[in-house]
Amino acid sequence: MTFNVNHPILFIIVGAIITLVLAQSFYFLFKALRRAKQLGIAKETVKKTISSSAIFTVAPAVAILVGIVALSKSLGLALPWLRLSVIGSLSYETIAAKNTLGTALGTTVTDPSVYISIAWVMTISIAAGLVLVPFLTKKIHKGVNSIGMKDKKWGETLNNAMFLGMISAFVGYVFCDVGLVIKGDLSGFIPVCVMLVSAVVMVICGVLSSKLKARWITDYALPLSLVTGMASAIPFTMLLGGN
Repeated sequence: MTFNVNHPILFIIVGAIITLVLAQSFYFLFKALRRAKQLGIAKETVKKTISSSAIFTVAPAVAILVGIVALSKSLGLALPWLRLSVIGSLSYETIAAKNTLGTALGTTVTDPSVYISIAWVMTISIAAGLVLVPFLTKKIHKGVNSIGMKDKKWGETLNNAMFLGMISAFVGYVFCDVGLVIKGDLSGFIPVCVMLVSAVVMVICGVLSSKLKARWITDYALPLSLVTGMASAIPFTMLLGGN
């Protein structure tokens, strides 16, 4: 049987896993509704909370959809659908798949061993957090709070440093091909230009949200900046000669 990244059996397996996750979500929803009734919370408040949460879930869902489309060319729909629907990150999944593949995404994977390797890398690496969180989160949280109580300014500095450290890993990936410019290849500037476009859109959304007092703009800032950045990659690629 010829290997196919969109084989029906893959969709059956992925569909079963996602159905299980959805079942858990509905279980906790019903538990929350029952608990709200016990606490005497008004039905109008509960309905408003559910509806507003459902509406604002659309914002990150747009970013997830973009990620699935971006990865589907090489990996089909089933694996990206699974990875970005349960526990996943667009930036992480893309980097993991590209590094495992060894080349830029865009060509459909036809070797089952390569496909399995990509699936393992995308899954095991991100799952490490699930294993570490129960054992380390409490200790880390306690340590950070202890530092903050002793010196509030130093505590804030430490939190900002950890956040910037995490971001720097992805920023480094953006600039890793800039050195190609020395060889006359300007394509290394494409990720940088895309990042700048996304950053500008994010800043604009922040300013508009502040000026117009519209919180919904902030909620949609991430998918808007993501989609705009990806769209800008097309003219940048044509202009700078990337593939």
